[in-house]
Amino acid sequence: MELRQLEYFVTVAELASFTKAAEALHVAQPGVSAQVRKLERELGQDLLDRSSRTVRLTPVGVSVLPHAQAALAAVAAVRQTVDELSGLVRGRVTIGTVISMGKSLDLPGLLASFHEAHSGVEIGLIEDTSEHLLDALHSGRIDLAVIGRTGGAPPGITLYDIVDEPLVAAVGHRDPLAGRERVGLAELADRALICLTRGTGLRSVIEAACARAGFRPHIAFEAADPHVLAQLAGRGLGVALIPISLARANEAEVHLVEIDRPSIHGSLALGWRTDGPTSPAGAALIAHARARLPESR
Repeated sequence: MELRQLEYFVTVAELASFTKAAEALHVAQPGVSAQVRKLERELGQDLLDRSSRTVRLTPVGVSVLPHAQAALAAVAAVRQTVDELSGLVRGRVTIGTVISMGKSLDLPGLLASFHEAHSGVEIGLIEDTSEHLLDALHSGRIDLAVIGRTGGAPPGITLYDIVDEPLVAAVGHRDPLAGRERVGLAELADRALICLTRGTGLRSVIEAACARAGFRPHIAFEAADPHVLAQLAGRGLGVALIPISLARANEAEVHLVEIDRPSIHGSLALGWRTDGPTSPAGAALIAHARARLPESR
């Protein structure tokens, strides 16, 4: 009996599919099937019922599964103990990030320096809205996330503030606002606004600020990529509300107008589960990020 056979069996059982198990294990499906069959022959019993489209455990498989899971967990604990004693960190860590980071956060540089310090850790990266990233943190699908802060930390999540910058009104160079240096937020009540999609931290901040100013924003265009927002504004389709770093990166196309009365700020924070990451690799990435990203005040 080999550990690989147990790993393949457990993965198929948990995902109820040879195809999904093969994808999760990054191996060919015939290889998964062959190893599970080999395990069944060695045990002299079928562990999986393959008679339907969904793979199910046989009664013997139901009894064997917790023991197989415990065996794999014990092996992982042995490896972790040895790595900790030798000062090594291994495994996989996944970080999620919002798309609208602007130029204020060098995430590729952060991940590159982490990889240099911990070459034994496999790094995964996903992009999504703050709302979806928080769900992924809660469920344990990711270890760490860069999200837009819209208020206090959600229950079960610790937030570490890393970026705080003002939002500006970006308009085309022929727009009536292009001749001004600043504009009151209430003056934008009748303008077509260009914003990020719902579920993003910046969108929530903008909607809340407009509500406090006494109006409901007229969102004419929305996109997930903030650079697209600037391009739309540059072509005279409305007023884009974006972080100042992004507006400056697109100054050839847009004119920046400061928003006051009140000013609006977009904030980014590192988020992780309050009860800690699911792996030493996740804990190492959190420590690495905090050491290299000074907390904003």
